[in-house]
Amino acid sequence: MSNIHKKKTTSKSRAPLATLKRAVAKKGSRKKQKPIDKYDLYFRSVQSPDSDAGFIDFAFKEIKGRKPWSVREDFCGTFAISCEWVKAHPRNIGFGVDIDAEPMEYGRQHYLSKLTQKQKDRLKLVQANVLNPDLPKVDVAIAVNFSYFIFKKREMMKAYFTNVYRNLKTDGLFICDVFGGSQCQDQITDVTKHKRFNYYWDQTGFDPITHDALFYIHFKVGNKKIEKAFTYDWRMWTIPELRDIMDEVGFKKTHVYWEGTTRSGQGNGIFSRTEKGESCESWVAYIAAEK
Repeated sequence: MSNIHKKKTTSKSRAPLATLKRAVAKKGSRKKQKPIDKYDLYFRSVQSPDSDAGFIDFAFKEIKGRKPWSVREDFCGTFAISCEWVKAHPRNIGFGVDIDAEPMEYGRQHYLSKLTQKQKDRLKLVQANVLNPDLPKVDVAIAVNFSYFIFKKREMMKAYFTNVYRNLKTDGLFICDVFGGSQCQDQITDVTKHKRFNYYWDQTGFDPITHDALFYIHFKVGNKKIEKAFTYDWRMWTIPELRDIMDEVGFKKTHVYWEGTTRSGQGNGIFSRTEKGESCESWVAYIAAEK
């Protein structure tokens, strides 16, 4: 499956594209383009919070046999998933945790503002480090879009997983996504053309000794290209490494949800539990860890 960071379909289906809005300033016959909104372009290229919320509900029910009510979105950024979670059911409670104030403020202005008052009352935002030991206890904690790959050292990843474990309710579940494949060890630039803009997933290299990899997201709107709109300095973790650490911190069982493929070999967005993957140039999966 090409383009690791691009949006997928079905269980991780991505929202349909909205029309890129333009502000028109009347100055003679000239038109002035509205400043490019990188968070909006990211949302339309990568995210699909309604489907993410649906997958959380599906996986928890499949593994635990009941519905989850509370979800904490670690590394939440603009916390779009948390907003969708509280919209999905009148009893759902969401928590968004992130250390960066900028994307959280964007989420307040563009996503939180669109919720009803009752939905807002069931969504709490916490600007804090995800290693903070006093985070809200929930049925499900999630770390998606590979955000936790920022922890490059094993002891740091173990500290994060330990904190997640401690802050889950009894019989809780931790869900994170992971990606890999031979293509992820190359220097590549993958371009996806959307209506009115292009999305670039740029991997600048891979260190086989450390498994460090540096990624950028660029956008091009019209003739204007926004270089390095987002930067990701990650370690490429493997599924066995992550599952081993989860076992060590106390999770009683881990499950892998592997993405299926179309006849053409592309990811089909349908994730199923399995203990046997496929050899692919690039792949995306989830790990669900039971407390």
